[in-house]
Amino acid sequence: MGRRRLAREIALQALYVADVAHTPAAEAFAIVTRREGEEADAETLAFARELALGAIERVEKLDATIQEQAANWSMARMAAVDRNVLRLAAYELEARLDTPVGVIIDEAIEIVRKYSTEEATRFINGILDSLKRLRDGKPKAKKKSPPKE
Repeated sequence: MGRRRLAREIALQALYVADVAHTPAAEAFAIVTRREGEEADAETLAFARELALGAIERVEKLDATIQEQAANWSMARMAAVDRNVLRLAAYELEARLDTPVGVIIDEAIEIVRKYSTEEATRFINGILDSLKRLRDGKPKAKKKSPPKE
């Protein structure tokens, strides 16, 4: 596994702990890295920390952005893993402009495939595809009204 993938997985685990156990961000990251820190180098842990703490710091804004794209799915209704993968990817799309959009989406899908269900991959991909358009500066697609007769 690549260092960046490992960093994203560590960040996801910290987001999950913070979300599900209502643990402060830094403490959640420390809990996760006590175990993972043995196989991750300092650069990998620094990237994971930036992703996790950055996403947690902006969680309300990220949730609002995700919610706009997730028609009929409240954040609370989503599986905890799926919700946190979306937060992580949305943060990276917003804050890490040096990382290509395709890489962020592909990594999110692979992580969902590992930690969630195959059905979740389609759900996550659809939402991230919409969020990708926001980063690209393209307007969101509007639903077309049926033609008037």
